[in-house]
Amino acid sequence: MKKILFIDRDGTILIEPPTDYQIDSLSKFKFVPGVISALKEIVSKTNYKLVLVSNQDGLGTERFPVSDYQPLQDLMLRVLESEGIVFENIYIDKSFPEEESPNRKPGIGMLSSYLNEYLDYNNSYVIGDRIGDMQLAKNIGVKGILLIGGNFTKMNSMSLKETIVLESDLWSQISNFILNGSRKSSILRKTAETSVTISLDLNNSGNYYIATGIDFFDHMLEQIAKHAEIDLDIKVKGDLNVDEHHTIEDTAIVLGQCFKKALGSKVGLQRYGFVLNKTRFEFGLVMDEAKSEVLLDFGGRSYLTWDVTFDREYVGDFPTEMTRHFFDSFCQECKCNLYISALGYNTHHKIEAIFKSFAHALKDAIKCSGSNMPSSKGVL
Repeated sequence: MKKILFIDRDGTILIEPPTDYQIDSLSKFKFVPGVISALKEIVSKTNYKLVLVSNQDGLGTERFPVSDYQPLQDLMLRVLESEGIVFENIYIDKSFPEEESPNRKPGIGMLSSYLNEYLDYNNSYVIGDRIGDMQLAKNIGVKGILLIGGNFTKMNSMSLKETIVLESDLWSQISNFILNGSRKSSILRKTAETSVTISLDLNNSGNYYIATGIDFFDHMLEQIAKHAEIDLDIKVKGDLNVDEHHTIEDTAIVLGQCFKKALGSKVGLQRYGFVLNKTRFEFGLVMDEAKSEVLLDFGGRSYLTWDVTFDREYVGDFPTEMTRHFFDSFCQECKCNLYISALGYNTHHKIEAIFKSFAHALKDAIKCSGSNMPSSKGVL
């Protein structure tokens, strides 16, 4: 699925003249403060595609000759391209409002090629400074981000409060919102054996709701959310009348898929995660007599190294042999490397130490900083 930012031009990228609302001379050509650095950060750190959507009243008529418009449009695109900001598509409606063209914002006629099952409706936005832009978002079925100022104020937005998710007069706040909000995913997987629904948000809060039907497994998954400081919602209905295998395996599969999706392009990703016990100056996390060491690499390949043995067949209602299979299935779907080892006498403590160590490794590995791809290959 594609995540799209549908972006207005006048008043959002370029300052809109308050007199005639028409950018038709070099003296009127000015970028909105902060827009270039914000868009540069978005395109360098996420896999969002940019689409320009603009109404240009009467373009091509005597009231607005193309010769007045096109050189400044080309200049804007060249400046943005020099910073790595490129639009996947550009849609310009030239009609006047009284013509009531279906292509004129907030009409969606120009965008029909995007309105299909490939658009990520949950994570795509319209960014603009007018009520028409926010109405466009509502008509598409995505959320709106309102750049306050110029011709639109907070008072006008009340009728669209369910559509508008952010109102700001700063492009830096808009980019921060998108960078944080883009690291979410939600997947439903149904088979003849299980129904698994998982929603994941990597934006550091630690809220969770876990219901798999296996109490000890729920407790372990809670450790991931709590100690990685991520939001996690997991609902599973499995064939527990057969045994626990399918429920645990399919949960791991979907969780791995959710992480892969939420991490996106991995640009700026820290990539590696591990736990360092500072009090003992060694790697690993301790829980009573047990110790676990987990090292993680979101490197795009799947491999699990497992150095753990258990003395019990079950802890509560959880078969201990499924611990390894859970992490192996996660690696396969998430395309990551995991090294997991554990020592201790109490099987409950060893398993819980493993999940907590895994969570702390995740917490480090999912951090984003900078704008580089963390690989000399240039791709992960």
